[in-house]
Amino acid sequence: MRFIDQDEPSAPVPFPVIGELTHRVDDDRCTLRWRWPEGIQAVYIYKSPAGSGGADYQTSVPPAGELRLYTRDEYKANNGYHDRIQEIGQLVYTVYASWSEQGDTLLARQHDGANRTVASTGKAKIYYSVREKSGLFSKYKTVQITVTAEVPVAKDVLCYVKKQGGYPADREDGTVYPFVTPFAAGRNVLPVIEVGKQDHVRLFFTDGPKYGHMYVLIPE
Repeated sequence: MRFIDQDEPSAPVPFPVIGELTHRVDDDRCTLRWRWPEGIQAVYIYKSPAGSGGADYQTSVPPAGELRLYTRDEYKANNGYHDRIQEIGQLVYTVYASWSEQGDTLLARQHDGANRTVASTGKAKIYYSVREKSGLFSKYKTVQITVTAEVPVAKDVLCYVKKQGGYPADREDGTVYPFVTPFAAGRNVLPVIEVGKQDHVRLFFTDGPKYGHMYVLIPE
């Protein structure tokens, strides 16, 4: 298996390019449709998370084991390509025209991006609560954080921010603390922490633009 670029001397003329690639997401299924190049009977499809190195369609070489062979006959029989979605967030689908030459499988790597589409699979909800308890004459109080997630969440997705004298408005409005363990799907009751009596705590994404595409953070 080998990728071939349009500007290579050995590239066929006309170069077989995928066009008019579209996607549609219905519940847990994504349907792809595209215009087939003349004479091409098969494609390879690569799915990767948006923002990953594998999504660099101009220079990347996807792992062979992650490429899905799909024939023109299958496409006609199924009226497109259907993929079951188990991921959360944005996914990049890249379709490579494929043909055989002297016993070798060749894949056309397009530089115009017309063989790529980005599908949004929706956002998983993360609920959280912060319960405070303090003694009448104590200088400190305890804080109990509970996180209830629809899907497993990595530890570096969330952080908590502590601020004296009021609730933090965002991640930069106070002292940031990371979590040390990931969150399982369902209810996660974290160990009690001790803070000053005038301190307040809230949860935030460690990277709002990145994780805001994948999750919704909801205070309870």
